[in-house]
Amino acid sequence: MRASGILLALSSLPSPYGIGTLGRQAYEFIDFLRRAGQRFWQILPIGPTGYGDSPYQSFSAFAANPYLIDLDLLIGEGLLRREEAVGAFFGDDPQRVDYGALYANRLSVLRCAVARLGYEEPGFCAFRQENGWWLDDYALFMALKAAHGMVSFQEWPDRLRRREEDALIKARQEYGEDVRFWEAVQYLFYRQWEALKAYANQNGVEIIGDIPIYVSPDSSDLWADPELFQVGEDGRLREVAGCPPDAFSKDGQLWGNPLYDWDYHKGTGYRWWIRRLRHASRVYDVVRIDHFRGFESYYSIPAGEETAIPGHWRPGPGLDFIGALRRQLPGVRIIAEDLGYLTDEVRRLLLESGFPGMKVLQFAFDSRESGDYLPHGYRRNAVCYTGTHDNTTTVDWEHSAPPADVAYAREYLGVAPGGGLCAGFIRAALSSVCDTCVIPMQDWLHLGGEARMNTPSTLGGNWVWRMEREAMSGELADSIAHLTRLYGRENKGN
Repeated sequence: MRASGILLALSSLPSPYGIGTLGRQAYEFIDFLRRAGQRFWQILPIGPTGYGDSPYQSFSAFAANPYLIDLDLLIGEGLLRREEAVGAFFGDDPQRVDYGALYANRLSVLRCAVARLGYEEPGFCAFRQENGWWLDDYALFMALKAAHGMVSFQEWPDRLRRREEDALIKARQEYGEDVRFWEAVQYLFYRQWEALKAYANQNGVEIIGDIPIYVSPDSSDLWADPELFQVGEDGRLREVAGCPPDAFSKDGQLWGNPLYDWDYHKGTGYRWWIRRLRHASRVYDVVRIDHFRGFESYYSIPAGEETAIPGHWRPGPGLDFIGALRRQLPGVRIIAEDLGYLTDEVRRLLLESGFPGMKVLQFAFDSRESGDYLPHGYRRNAVCYTGTHDNTTTVDWEHSAPPADVAYAREYLGVAPGGGLCAGFIRAALSSVCDTCVIPMQDWLHLGGEARMNTPSTLGGNWVWRMEREAMSGELADSIAHLTRLYGRENKGN
């Protein structure tokens, strides 16, 4: 089925209380997508944002971001008073997220709601029982982080860092109230999320969620299950993740994430990964796995290095892992983010997995990019994008890319000088043979570099763009629907 969708970070939706939430504007956006004839809404990871405010450096692979809980919905339930929610305002700029203000104000407001919820509420008790396998450790982890000034768990006292049993028992007793708070916050999020997702599905819109291949070095995942990762006897990371130097970065990219002990995972039948993907497939309709090439081989950098240059490639779990997914999760729908340094082995793994890969039009005309991203070489089992959250907007690309690359794109797409190259990119994506194409909302709105979501390998100023409510106009929805019909991608369901 040829389908079309919109890429929009969940955190960029407008809201009277700050960061985009799961409330009224999210429902209005789904209405917008339906009118626009879209089948998919692709979002960034919904986990708690960590270092650098990045959703790819989360405190948990399973928990969700408290900032996304809608306060108006809590007010409607009687869990909050409106005057209490005023403290959750984060600033006056409708186009930028202020994470510092959210950090300072949001949790205190949620504590008011949790206090009224009550820990014996039946839905909360059922949620705890169903999700205890990850929730118990996450809630204790967050309670301990709060008790230690939110520093990395690697800086905690050794007995807590190494999870000595008597220290954990004492911590659960001492911080029991705070542990319950963090559990309840997750319950509030997932209760709102399930309602929003149900509304989307009822309106013929499916949600494409995103999971990072790696967990954060400051996460409950590493703290609770260090045996899953490459750590020394002292619990410290031996080597960390990144990518090698290339035409985009002379020093490579030093991500710092813990690397998996794939031999251990194989010995368990990849139990943790199966649980992770089963959880993700319940939260989303389709799961995009970031950095899929890491399953074939991964770049390993000695811990403590200042750049990625000293790293080296190591083999990943390959088809053995893919086979386990297919056997145990036969219905899971996956998009493989296969961008970056690719080899014949990576391409073979993607082909044999049957997962659709990604084609990014900005890469097609980048003279530094050696991959095959030109539309005439696309295949049906792929997802075409004009750009992703790691690209600048197409309008900005037209002005910031090397003139020769821009001229090449104009010639290839048949866009005359002075013509709209962004519109040409959108039409090229929609008209491609790929079964699915996803257009960032910034491109539909023809926004410039001020709306860029993320610049890789930089800190500060990322993940802050917000879409103003007024942008969801009926005129724009009808224009999108027209182009979607023109190229045979209209969502005719519901």
